[in-house]
Amino acid sequence: MTDRGSAGSTAGTWDSALSVEEFAAIGGVGFEPVGQVLGTAVFEMGYSGVWGCPGSWTASGGNDTVPASRWTPSLSLLARKLYAARRTALSRAVAECSALGGDGIVGVDLRVTEFPAGGTEFTVRGTAVRARSRSRPRTPFTAHVGGQDFARLLEAGWVPVGLAVGVGLAIRHDDWRTGLRVPLALRNQEVDGYTQLIGHVRRGARAQLALEAGRHGAQGVVVDDTRLRVEESECPAFEGTRDLTAEAVFVGTSLARFGRPGRPAGTRPPRTITRLEREAAR
Repeated sequence: MTDRGSAGSTAGTWDSALSVEEFAAIGGVGFEPVGQVLGTAVFEMGYSGVWGCPGSWTASGGNDTVPASRWTPSLSLLARKLYAARRTALSRAVAECSALGGDGIVGVDLRVTEFPAGGTEFTVRGTAVRARSRSRPRTPFTAHVGGQDFARLLEAGWVPVGLAVGVGLAIRHDDWRTGLRVPLALRNQEVDGYTQLIGHVRRGARAQLALEAGRHGAQGVVVDDTRLRVEESECPAFEGTRDLTAEAVFVGTSLARFGRPGRPAGTRPPRTITRLEREAAR
């Protein structure tokens, strides 16, 4: 396979993160790899104003006081920073794809790790692919699906549009409905505070995932990864108390319908058969 004059290639060669099966699959639906792409961004998240205690001391009868059980909105300044960091890394991978003459990126792997020198590193890796046809997307698509699943989607009449990310973030002050303050006699039951907190951030992440898919003009999302992180920290407002911070992240690929009817699941397109035996001499 030779390069068709795309920028960034060397002597018509390319590299990819595709397996042999994935390489064959994308070739079967009219695509070819043009090179691996990488997008990275290091962000110092720092103090964003959302880590303060969201509750306040309220009277509960007599001289007793308990912390309020409110949480901060999931779409906080920190959540917007997390979106911006991921989008920055993704946009740089897309820019590399465009420079290679690619029409999209398959097998997108989005990772978030601590950077050795400080801060948080957001990395996007994948394989840029190009269609062997005149019909091409206006902007490169991004998809977490690998080569074989990419081929299955196209054969079924679906096209990936873009990587969708949903982030939910919330902080809840420790109160009697959370585990740290539940009396020992009542601990063999559901902890309402924890249930409400994780339910809140997951709903927020799902809602943002749907919004991103809508902005892509997609009909749905195939979810690849769901993550939940819950941490405890000292409450800065009230000494001796703690806050619970929860973050939910959903990652998937937005899908849109093709302009042609899809084939039934499990079927393959017809293949051209070339006869190899020679005709008998007359």
